[in-house]
Amino acid sequence: MFEKVRLMIAEQLQIDENTITRESDFKEDLGADSLDLFELMMSFEDKYNIDSATDLTQIRTVGDLIDFLESRGIEE
Repeated sequence: MFEKVRLMIAEQLQIDENTITRESDFKEDLGADSLDLFELMMSFEDKYNIDSATDLTQIRTVGDLIDFLESRGIEE
């Protein structure tokens, strides 16, 4: 799961995937702003056919995103 999430994040934010860890903070470590995070969540909604309906402020790190996806039954 982490590898697929990391690849999608790297493509969306146009950064090197090797810089992304579960502990990476989207804003502080990866340079994402609120719009980037919104667009990223939309990409995951489209890919996995889910409705996030979540407060995006709850997702600060890559690990938070993975936990969110797993809570929606996504396990790759």
